[in-house]
Parts: sequence; C-alpha cells; structure tokens
Amino acid sequence: MALPSTLHHFDLRIVHADSGLEASVALKTARHPSETVERLWLRVLAYGWQWQEGIAFGPGLCEPDAPDVVAARPDGRAALVLRVGKPEPQRVERDVNANAGARVAVLFESPRRLEAFVAEARERRLARLGRTELAAVDPSLLAWLSRHEDRRTRLELTFVADHLYVDLAGEAGDGPLLRATV
Repeated sequence: MALPSTLHHFDLRIVHADSGLEASVALKTARHPSETVERLWLRVLAYGWQWQEGIAFGPGLCEPDAPDVVAARPDGRAALVLRVGKPEPQRVERDVNANAGARVAVLFESPRRLEAFVAEARERRLARLGRTELAAVDPSLLAWLSRHEDRRTRLELTFVADHLYVDLAGEAGDGPLLRATV
C-alpha cells in the first residue's frame, strides 16, 4: 500500500513591492511521500514569485512531465507554466513551444543549478529559452525554511527588486533572487 500525501495549509500573504501587488491567499498543497520538504518550500516560493489570478499547483510528482505551477487564461490556454528544482533545458523548451503566448519560468534551488542550466541551454543552442524567466533562491534561505515542516503555516513573502523577505510565523529570513538569461 502506498503512503498517502501530506496536506499542508499556508495562510500566505504575497507582496511585490515594485509592482504594488498585494494578495492574501489560503493555500493548500499536497506533499507527495517522495517529495522533499525543500521542494515543497520551493514550490511555495515559486507560487509567490509568479503570483497572478488563477494560479494553481500542478498535479505534482505523480505526473513528472506536468509543470509544478500553472495559471490559465479564461479561454483555458496557459498563461503561466512554472517549474521548480532541476528541470532539463529540453523539457523547458518543450514548455515554451507548447504554450504559445504563455509566460514560462523556472525557480532553481541554488545559483549553481541555475548556472548549470544556462550553460547547458547555451551549449545545446536552445534559443527559445531566452523567453523564459530564470531565477534561483538563496540556498541558505531555502535551508532555513526547510526546517519548518508544520502542516499549518502563516507566511508572508515580500519581493523587492531581486530580493525576497520572508516572515514565517514571526521569524524573519531573507535572501537574493539570482536571475539569469539564456
């Protein structure tokens, strides 16, 4: 018998200071038994980073080809396709090709993984990846968040330029968002 997923609840406040966006969201997400807590937190950070109306988590690890976070237009076409962690450049290029007009983004767990992705994409001459938004979180911020595995969490994410500030149930953390282009 397979282990069940664990449901996590986030009372999430998202602030993008540069654009004036503010949102409060009651977010629920299932953590697959094989998903690390780091990846769960990376999905939550990605959700906040690219927040827009209609954003939702994808089906998760049980469908490995599906994006981690998506948003749809009213006509059902993709408005946003977002992956986290360690996607292959060819997989992201397929996302770009299959979702004309959609924003495609990737949030990496470390600057080193981001740099490796960019190097491989350039080596393979995957020019369409130039349209993707690529960013990496500070590994120490992700490690700090990963020490918190509570199933109910109050969280505020504030994005100011290329920096992320986190208030997690009264504890504060922050770190840069490193961006790159192909």
